[in-house]
Amino acid sequence: MSGSYLSAAFEHHVWANLRLIDVCGELSAEQLQATVPGIRGPILATLRHIVAGDAQDLFILTGDPAFDIAEEGLSLSEARLIMERNGSAWAEHIARSPDPDAMVREVDSNDGYERTAPASFRLAAALNHATDHRSQICTVLTTIGVQPPSTDVYTFGVETGRVTEVMPKG
Repeated sequence: MSGSYLSAAFEHHVWANLRLIDVCGELSAEQLQATVPGIRGPILATLRHIVAGDAQDLFILTGDPAFDIAEEGLSLSEARLIMERNGSAWAEHIARSPDPDAMVREVDSNDGYERTAPASFRLAAALNHATDHRSQICTVLTTIGVQPPSTDVYTFGVETGRVTEVMPKG
């Protein structure tokens, strides 16, 4: 696993989460409680879950208790600050080139559930988890008549100057 590949993936991950938080910051309290069948729950609760889950992944990987946060009652401004901090932590973690095959053990303090998996799976799961829930929130936004932000990788690339797109002439 190349650090540059992982760096780009996690930079996009953080950017997309922040972009969604910012759009949701413009919603009313009623809109933040909107949900539709088949998704995790209301917009605000799902955003909290994304950010807290991301921090939890960092806690499990690094052991740093600063990342052991509770999602309950997290405001959007707090979620944004945590996600920004997570972005720096992901960059630092990846820059250390951790062993992708190192086994990482997770124990849920609430019920004792345990999972042991390679660190590479934890990284892949962090990206997958947030992508899945961002999509759910965008579905709710569309349903309530709010244009969801574009959070795809190529938009990130264009906006950060790493991707160029040229439309065909004619």
